[in-house]
Amino acid sequence: MALQTRQRRPYISDSPESSSPISSSSSTSYSKNEKPKKVDDKNKEGFSWFLPLFALGMLRYMSATSNIIHDCDEVFNYWEPLHYLLYNSGFQTWEYSSQFALRSYLYILFHELVARPASWFFSDEKVMVFYAVRLFLGLISAITEAVLVVALSRKYGKRLASYALAMLCLTSGCFFASTSLLPSSFSMYAVSLSSGLFLLDKPATAASVAATGVILGWPFSILAVLPVTCYCLKRRFRRVFVSAAATSVVVFALSVYTDYIYYQKWTSSVLNLLVYNVVGGGESHLYGTEGPLYYLRNGFNNFNFCFVLALLFLGILPITRKKYTPDLLIVVSPMYIWLAFMSLQPHKEERFLYPVYPLVCVAAAAVIESFPDLFRDKYAPNEKSLTVMIAKILRPLVLGLILCASHSRTFSLINGYSAPLEIYKHFEHHEDAGTGSVVCVGSEWHRFPSSFFVPDYVGEVRWIDDGFRGLLPLPFNATLGGTAAAPPYFNNKNKASDKQYLRDLEACTFLIELQLQRPYAPRGSDLSTWEVVAALPYLDRELSPALYRSFFIPNLWQQKNVFGLYKLLKRIPK
Repeated sequence: MALQTRQRRPYISDSPESSSPISSSSSTSYSKNEKPKKVDDKNKEGFSWFLPLFALGMLRYMSATSNIIHDCDEVFNYWEPLHYLLYNSGFQTWEYSSQFALRSYLYILFHELVARPASWFFSDEKVMVFYAVRLFLGLISAITEAVLVVALSRKYGKRLASYALAMLCLTSGCFFASTSLLPSSFSMYAVSLSSGLFLLDKPATAASVAATGVILGWPFSILAVLPVTCYCLKRRFRRVFVSAAATSVVVFALSVYTDYIYYQKWTSSVLNLLVYNVVGGGESHLYGTEGPLYYLRNGFNNFNFCFVLALLFLGILPITRKKYTPDLLIVVSPMYIWLAFMSLQPHKEERFLYPVYPLVCVAAAAVIESFPDLFRDKYAPNEKSLTVMIAKILRPLVLGLILCASHSRTFSLINGYSAPLEIYKHFEHHEDAGTGSVVCVGSEWHRFPSSFFVPDYVGEVRWIDDGFRGLLPLPFNATLGGTAAAPPYFNNKNKASDKQYLRDLEACTFLIELQLQRPYAPRGSDLSTWEVVAALPYLDRELSPALYRSFFIPNLWQQKNVFGLYKLLKRIPK
């Protein structure tokens, strides 16, 4: 007779990997291996990719087609070398002299991937190539920021992600920086993408993107990606280190090889730039200095109250640390590091702040989303009170105020300062001037929108002396070696060259001039020599009140501001 043995009914806690019917279907309890599945399902909640891609894509398209050029450095250090590679003509700055080699041609080649096919397709319309590159920049911006928004929605919910999305779309800073051909904008794309990948728990890819942004974009942006990269290393050191190191070696090697091809010598523009600005090899203060509050003023102009709220992010952490630490704090922290570092530098420019622009929106969105948390009773967090209800109502009101002020700022800049871009488009209507025409530009050299706006019948663009004593760009010289040239008239001390100005003003066929209400007569006022063929209004910054020139206020914007005329003049034949 067989001995009957009674088996104990297994408990789920005793057999966490049990596949018995009791543990899989009959019991309402869950096992340890089922718990991560529940968390994973929750993390998958959030925005689909369509909404952020569509919203950001539409706004970046608007930026690409309407954005002005905010900095002459964008034109002369990036658009002009790109134009030279495409059409064998364009202006060269001293940074592109092989003697100094501070700028990377790898960054230019990255955009030539789009510009070259566009130049074949739009063979007679160089302006279309300009806008094709801008649309490419807008597409990159939309994709990288969409990754950040989707990551925020999955990690912190749709409300915070919605606020961030709205501000990424409409704040003036992001609107303008997104389609600027600048390494600082490229670094901004890298910061957005690496931050999003970090929140999506893809540390190796996040670190690789960060490395690409530093080497291919702007070396100084290493400060903007350092917190995310370090935390990725802390999480999965070996995998992250191998990925980031391999990416860095490949991109750096490509950069050095590209520099060799164009500068015709072994050099590294990345290292040259670091030496010039950090080790003491250069004097960037020669190009202007600003006070320590420059970026605070600039941040408010481009983000208004969004910037103020972003700075308050650290202030709300004692209340919201359970929600936002450590991940969101790590993502937002570069904003503070970058602001502090850049504010200590004597030479300041608006574009230097671009890499952390998306983080300003993320930090402000977190603060707005946390308004009710600031008034909840920590001992009864679910209790509904009047102050909590008011705080909830304030969220859309504050967001609406930010977006309205941002639109006002964007509208003011586009309508007040777009004349330089638009006036050069009028050249296409004056081909009767003949091949070899000379366009002369005086004090408006720094608003030259690039050779993409100069038609083929124009032989050259020349600067005329209006009192500027710094070093101006000069045309690439094929005789001296083109991109490999080290022209003797270039220097790194910002000293004017005797070759930069056209002395014979009789050679000018066209004249570009800004006429303002000043006590001196402009060159174009001699109506016996010049005829005005196009004139557009241009906001006079010095005579217009700061409030009304910075933000568009209906009716008052036109009434309170003072406008000059941006003119294209043509020489009258004798």
